[in-house]
Amino acid sequence: MKTDFHMHTNFSSDTDPAITPKLQIEAAIRKGLKMICITDHYDEDYPAKENGLDEAAHSFRFDLERYFHTLSELRESYREEIDVRIGVEIGLQPHLGAFYHEMTGKYPFDFVIGSAHVFGGIDPYFERENSMKSDEERYREAFEEMLVDVQNIDDFDVLGHIDYVVRYGKEQATHYHYSMYKDILDEILKTVIMKGKGIELNTAGFKYGLGFAHPKPEILKRYRELGGEIITVGSDGHRPEHLAYDFNKVKEILNTAGFRYYTVFRERKPEFLSI
Repeated sequence: MKTDFHMHTNFSSDTDPAITPKLQIEAAIRKGLKMICITDHYDEDYPAKENGLDEAAHSFRFDLERYFHTLSELRESYREEIDVRIGVEIGLQPHLGAFYHEMTGKYPFDFVIGSAHVFGGIDPYFERENSMKSDEERYREAFEEMLVDVQNIDDFDVLGHIDYVVRYGKEQATHYHYSMYKDILDEILKTVIMKGKGIELNTAGFKYGLGFAHPKPEILKRYRELGGEIITVGSDGHRPEHLAYDFNKVKEILNTAGFRYYTVFRERKPEFLSI
């Protein structure tokens, strides 16, 4: 696996200011990657205050003009060593469809990940210790809101880390099984497929101790059974050492789920590569 299509730099509010795009590109080259897509967080209307954060420091928005200027220059500087593509990870919330339609139409992204980070106004990252709900209740609520997200927003290419909420459960994946949420998860996958979108295999699940990449293998297999074809691979790396995280496991995971190829994007168009 020589491509990583989900990574972050200091344009993302949750990434160390020292982690520049240049640093991440050079780390990718050292790891032997041939193609990367930088996908910094752009979460319009992220509820920082509600999650106990300073709103100015954690807006999860950035200057898109500066982003394209910086990444375009770096893409040209390193073009003999690595193929750098420019993406973004937008934060899905049901009321933001019109905003993201305008934003993605205005800027020439190669790739757009749509990820749900906020459920009921709360990011699970900040809720684990304080939630009065069981993991099962919280996970179900998150998947129900994710379904509304994908029904109301069209301007993304793949749905990111589908079971993100499980990273921050009190017991994480101890009692988490696809069969418990099959009704909702199947509707999410069917909606994604109907809209011509894909999902991602996100290896950060291993980094967070889940024992699997997002989404859980049963969900990945079900996506393929339902006719899903578009599947990108990303580490969700926020540091150089996290790029291509556990990519040695990717081929077996995808093959077991029924895939013989994976997907990259250029100018929002999918390109299919053999595993």
